[in-house]
Amino acid sequence: MKHTCIVISVADIHAARRFYEDLFGLELYQDYGRNISFTCGLALQEDFDWLVNLPKESIGKKSNNMEICFEEQDFDGFLDKLRQYPHIEYLSEVMEHDWGQRVVRFYDPDGHMIEVGEDMKMVINRFLTSGMSMVEVSVKMGASIEDLNKLLEH
Repeated sequence: MKHTCIVISVADIHAARRFYEDLFGLELYQDYGRNISFTCGLALQEDFDWLVNLPKESIGKKSNNMEICFEEQDFDGFLDKLRQYPHIEYLSEVMEHDWGQRVVRFYDPDGHMIEVGEDMKMVINRFLTSGMSMVEVSVKMGASIEDLNKLLEH
């Protein structure tokens, strides 16, 4: 079996498509009118209630029980771009997790939680550039040196 995609409910397929293409640079894979998919495996569905055969009122917003995650190499540049969207509702300010990754969380126009984090390879390199050894980075990030090296290789 293989995973094919994540489908999220959207009120306006055209507005949602613009949001994900413009802000995240996602590339369209397939367009079926009420349903589109991006090359990354995210799909948007207008009339989700029709698709899953549920009453329209049972399709909720802001369930806060999942998030769509992205990583960005130019995290500060992304934050500048994000500020160009004045109607974004943030869950919090930029935060740095214990393992050193900076993230920002906000809702898309349809109430889906989005996390954009600093690319993990960039986090490792930031620590190494600051003078930390790979052993110290491993301890800080709670990951094996082998796993950190895998990240650096990709």
